[in-house]
Amino acid sequence: MQTVNLVEAKAHLSRLVDLAKDGESVCILRRGKVVAQLVKAEPVRKPIAASALRLLTNAMTPQKESAAETVRTMRDEARY
Repeated sequence: MQTVNLVEAKAHLSRLVDLAKDGESVCILRRGKVVAQLVKAEPVRKPIAASALRLLTNAMTPQKESAAETVRTMRDEARY
């Protein structure tokens, strides 16, 4: 963990944010006391509602041909 005073943090904020992004926490001091800490942000992941997904996919009509065949047909019919 790296510690910096507030003046240095203001002057080098981009570098300190990069350090935090890479996983190293940074403590910011004011008059020798910790007042803030920069840490890596963890993305918030929402859980998937399996029942809602199942309802959606069950309501879809099945494809008559494979996706590969559809793309191949689209490619062959395109005019260049």
